[in-house]
Amino acid sequence: MTQTETDNTNAQEDATNAQTAEFSEAQDLGIKNSDGKIEMLLDINMPITVTLGGTEIPVKQLLQLCPGSVLQLDKLIDEPAELYVQDIKFATGDIVIVDGHFAIRIKEIEGASEQISAQVETQEDSNEQ
Repeated sequence: MTQTETDNTNAQEDATNAQTAEFSEAQDLGIKNSDGKIEMLLDINMPITVTLGGTEIPVKQLLQLCPGSVLQLDKLIDEPAELYVQDIKFATGDIVIVDGHFAIRIKEIEGASEQISAQVETQEDSNEQ
């Protein structure tokens, strides 16, 4: 057995040795629960992104883009734009102009229709009983 093989075997044996970890008990620092209040979260800013559409183009075409180039997106003009909060889809809506700025008019909150349907079903089930 060569020196390299011996070193590799020793390294593998060392890597498989497990040790038990000992932790000290956590101490109560007197921090009280906020009783479900979320006031401290209400002032946190969240990044919001609105996506009008997307497309894929070859790098060659990308390098040929210049001011005035037009890039056709995969969505039709009447399809809703998508609103993302921290890269998570949150809502869909229509693009509008407000005081010379682009804006989005929310049409639907993601998951809201499923939540409403579930609530209606629950109410119907309880009414039947």
